Amino acid sequence: MEVPITGFMVHSDDGSGHSHSLFITSWDGRPVRMHVHPFAGETSVDVGHYHRYAGKTDPAPSGVQHVHNYYVETTVDDQHAHVIRGTTGPAVPLPGGGHYHLFEGYTTVNGRIPHAHRYQGKTGNEAAY
Repeated sequence: MEVPITGFMVHSDDGSGHSHSLFITSWDGRPVRMHVHPFAGETSVDVGHYHRYAGKTDPAPSGVQHVHNYYVETTVDDQHAHVIRGTTGPAVPLPGGGHYHLFEGYTTVNGRIPHAHRYQGKTGNEAAY
């Protein structure tokens, strides 16, 4: 069985030197709406300090099970910053509609005393893209 889809591909440098993301705009003749999620938080306290971060996830299709990639740089604290990047967990429905995603991980290593910070949280509700 063949299902016609349309979409577009975007080149993004994820550090590996070559990467593409596919964004599907229609599935079997039906339009697919895209959305993003805001996210923000604070890292763990390590080596006497912590960092804040805030951003939006990469877009993903609405109405189907999905995850989002995310990338953000932290605030500069103790004369350095870290990068936060990863993939959220699957969508978790909200009682009044919409959904959120859980995310967690470790920052990149940086600082006068090389270290990383742990982070975790949940995104805000979906927002149209």
